[in-house]
Amino acid sequence: MADLQALRAEYRSQKALLLQGISRTNATGRDVHKTLARLAQLADGVLKRLWDKAGLNAPFALLAVGGYGRGELFPFSDVDVLVLLPDGYDPETDTTLKARIEAFIGSCWDAGLEIGSSVRTLSSCLAESHRDVTIQTALLECRLVTGDAALMQQFQAAYSAAMDPQAFFVAKTLELRQRHTKYENTPYSLEPNCKESPGGLRDLQIILWVAKAAGYGNNWNELAANGLATQFEVQQIRRNESVLVRVRARLHLIANRREDRLIFDMQTAVAESFGLGEGKGASNGRPVVRASEALMKRYYWAAKAVAQLNQILLLNIEERLYPSTHTPHRINDRFNEKAGMVDVVSDDLYEREPHAILETFLVYQTNLGLKGLSARTLRALYNARNLMDAGFRRDPVNRETFNKILMEPTGITHAMRLMNQTSVLGRYLWVFRRIVGQMQHDLFHVYTVDQHILMVLRNMRRFFIVEYAHEYPFCSQLASGWDKPWLLYVAALFHDIAKGRGGDHSELGTVEVRRFCKQHGFAAEDTQLIEFVVREHLTMSRIAQKSDLSDPQTILDFAKRVGNERQLTALYLLTVADIRGTSPKVWNAWKGKLLEDLYRLTSRALGGHAPDPDAEVEARKREALVLVNMHSLPFEAHKPLWDTLDVGYFMRHDASDIAWHTRQLSRLVGTGKAVVRARRSPVGEGLQVLVYTPDQSDLLARICGYFDQRSFSILDARIHTARNGYALDTFQVITSAAPEEYREITSLLENDLAKVITVAGPLPAPSRGRVSRRVKSFPIAPRVTLTPDEKGQRWLLNVSASDRVGLLYNIALVLARHHLNLQLAKVATLGERVEDTFLIDGPELQSNRKQIEIETELLEALSG
Repeated sequence: MADLQALRAEYRSQKALLLQGISRTNATGRDVHKTLARLAQLADGVLKRLWDKAGLNAPFALLAVGGYGRGELFPFSDVDVLVLLPDGYDPETDTTLKARIEAFIGSCWDAGLEIGSSVRTLSSCLAESHRDVTIQTALLECRLVTGDAALMQQFQAAYSAAMDPQAFFVAKTLELRQRHTKYENTPYSLEPNCKESPGGLRDLQIILWVAKAAGYGNNWNELAANGLATQFEVQQIRRNESVLVRVRARLHLIANRREDRLIFDMQTAVAESFGLGEGKGASNGRPVVRASEALMKRYYWAAKAVAQLNQILLLNIEERLYPSTHTPHRINDRFNEKAGMVDVVSDDLYEREPHAILETFLVYQTNLGLKGLSARTLRALYNARNLMDAGFRRDPVNRETFNKILMEPTGITHAMRLMNQTSVLGRYLWVFRRIVGQMQHDLFHVYTVDQHILMVLRNMRRFFIVEYAHEYPFCSQLASGWDKPWLLYVAALFHDIAKGRGGDHSELGTVEVRRFCKQHGFAAEDTQLIEFVVREHLTMSRIAQKSDLSDPQTILDFAKRVGNERQLTALYLLTVADIRGTSPKVWNAWKGKLLEDLYRLTSRALGGHAPDPDAEVEARKREALVLVNMHSLPFEAHKPLWDTLDVGYFMRHDASDIAWHTRQLSRLVGTGKAVVRARRSPVGEGLQVLVYTPDQSDLLARICGYFDQRSFSILDARIHTARNGYALDTFQVITSAAPEEYREITSLLENDLAKVITVAGPLPAPSRGRVSRRVKSFPIAPRVTLTPDEKGQRWLLNVSASDRVGLLYNIALVLARHHLNLQLAKVATLGERVEDTFLIDGPELQSNRKQIEIETELLEALSG
């Protein structure tokens, strides 16, 4: 015991000396890396002495795994080790061996090591790594600390032979995506985790993991030597990695424990430890910059660079691993499509033709199915940043291209986010660059200014997308009657653009947006509307929450300030989008009611008629009733069905479909029977099939399984769940049968599908769908994204893949297997590509492990 106490004292003393090097204000990144390596070496020495003392010699081995296996140890990180045993040794049956191992692990704690230990045989290591990618990753970086080197070599040979680089790449990228979702898909959280958040150290580690698994290199220099990274990128990686490492190490020291989050309580102390607290007052008329703000700005720029470089290198590795899915296809003279990505035709495109920089995002926005930018395009943009100077911003061609991006009917959110991620947005809109990584020091906002602006833009765009009508039906209803959505997008882009300067950011933002509108040739009427919304974007929220709405004078004063109903609608939409964009927890139903009440009262005061939330719905209902009455249904026969349907249903179906549903179902609502009706499709070839039945988790799978077995191809599916728990689904299907056979097919389909739905039984095995020659020649890399809504209760599942018979059934089988309920579905077939969207919920979506299982199974289903 005395020996252990002496060892503990020695270890702590030497560790304290090493930590003094990290705590120095002028400690460089290289200094910190050296110290972390020495901490690992110090732990190695202690472990060797304890291993020998425990009598654990050959044929056993002690391996360092995880971060410790990389040969670096942060001040308060766990010392993760693996006691590796040859096959045939079992501590549960060998009591002597068990006692020695327990004594060794206990002595590690007694000596002051924060130990994380596991004990496995060689075979069990391989089996566990096959089942759990976390264990597989930890073992990837293992190294021998002490013990039997032959056993270690045997393990490494077996591990390398069992490694499937492609499967490992898929698992790690799914894990990365899930981790990013957990941290709001942004490096700009106000309290980021410098290890786990997007742009954190884990994003750099994952590059090295997948590269090492594929045999492309073990460090940055080897990746560069193998052509996966340029020397400039390696330089940038090392520089920004140094920032993150220094911040994380300093966090551990200041917290005196393992702490990887830059929480508010720690930011000032960490900043001052770097010497960032010496600024005294403003300069050049600018407001004082807090020490914490200076630190976070530095962190955000480093994290943003890491996120960009992570994307470039992972795409490079993916292209090496899946060469057959990365064949380029021509888009125009400047760009190709490669694996769903925009790919420049040459590395020097932007140097030769700077106008192509903004065109990149217009091409991405206007070509359906594109999911991002290729590694070559990202690298070219990264290297072209200095081309985007004042002359670039003044160029009329570039201004026209930016206008086109704003005015495109789709893709604005993704285009602007991508422009920000690649630093193009801040270099084209120089005023936007000033708020990138700008903190907002309040508890109201959980995003930096630039991320908040893009979140508001996203929210505004969702008002114009029917798939999101269920979120805020009144806003979606108002948006459906708005003629120029891009005016509201510009207002969203500029509403907070002047934050952090001091003074009234609304007034300063008005000046900035006026200049922008003038430079980009906007009409005076449009400019006036945008200026008004930017200037007044806080007014409606303030009045709704802080004024007495029952006071007529309050309403009259607000109506006078608003001026007309068009400006009122624009202000209302931006206000809702703005509040939603501050934090997932800020918006609530009460605030929504206050704002809606203020809108309605003000609309009346302006002398107009406030749009009913069901204005468009009512128009469709009236048209549908005209069609229904042509078939002599009883008076108000529609009510039993319509009373169970919400706004989303009426917005997603035209009047003729509503009338058809009503005629078929008016007498059958709530009877518990499965109703199937089919007719010739009113919009083209094939059949339109209506299914109305009590909802069940595997309903879509049963329906798609029937279509699969009967060789029907599903062109479109509109899935809706009524308020009474019934599914009301409509499918557009085609068959190889001749049109004159449709009557017989219709009768057979209605009877057989109703039985399939009603009779419980095992789901049929999916047929082996034939793949077209074109798909074989130009395969499309399948992609799956699973993102939660604001409350994390429902999830939006997006899938894209090569089309084939039975594909939707394969997807539905995965959903049914995990008992996921389908709320909404949008099926789109774009030539040889399918782009499907599903709104789903279910208990398994609350588990990270289950999410990865679902995504992995979907990728397998899409791959065939």
